[in-house]
Amino acid sequence: MESNNINQISINIPNYNGPLELLLHLAKSQKVDLAEISITKLADQFLEFIKNNKNLNLETASEFLLMATWLAYLKSKLLLPEEEDEDFKALEVAERLKLQLKKLELIRILSDQMLQKKRLGVHIFTRGMKGGIRSINTPIYDISLYELLKSYAGVQMQKTFQNINIPKLPVFTTEEGIKQIKNNLDKIKEWKNIFELIPDFYIKNKMERTGIAGIFAASLELTKEGLTKVSQTKISDNLMIKKS
Repeated sequence: MESNNINQISINIPNYNGPLELLLHLAKSQKVDLAEISITKLADQFLEFIKNNKNLNLETASEFLLMATWLAYLKSKLLLPEEEDEDFKALEVAERLKLQLKKLELIRILSDQMLQKKRLGVHIFTRGMKGGIRSINTPIYDISLYELLKSYAGVQMQKTFQNINIPKLPVFTTEEGIKQIKNNLDKIKEWKNIFELIPDFYIKNKMERTGIAGIFAASLELTKEGLTKVSQTKISDNLMIKKS
């Protein structure tokens, strides 16, 4: 993957030339089984390739340089004796790298076998399909790096931020509490527990909190206007109310 313009990306999927593909090519040059290749020799080959290829664009060759740095670190770990309490096990990492190269080689072999098979509409035609001249469209996408990142960011934003609908629960407002107390003024000529004035609807539906808050705020407003009186002997006692 290379590009002469820093603001554009040119992707060539059929002829992929990534760092892992290069490692597979260098490993096969050792002419041994992939499970028996020398990781240190493979690291030297990869670093030599980076050193000799002076036409690499730093913007598009960042993956190659990252792989070269990692291989150099892995080689240094393989050359030094390992300690028992060390978290990074170089031998285990080397074996995993060999396994990845074997998987990549198997994928290439299977893909080549699939491409060699006869394809429907190209080599094999069912009844009703027309043969002869076929049109093959090979689209070329020309897009800037900014447009590509903007599209990707838009998709991620849609996944992250979703509309949340929170159902609106019934609330016993102060105005409704004032109306409730005024309708029951004849019943509170003597001291009465203020919580007995909460409508049955809020108690039956287990919404006592909003009922308590509404009736308490309403009692304070009516006491301020001089229509009612509110009393509480102790902090833990019930709040009492009566008509002024």
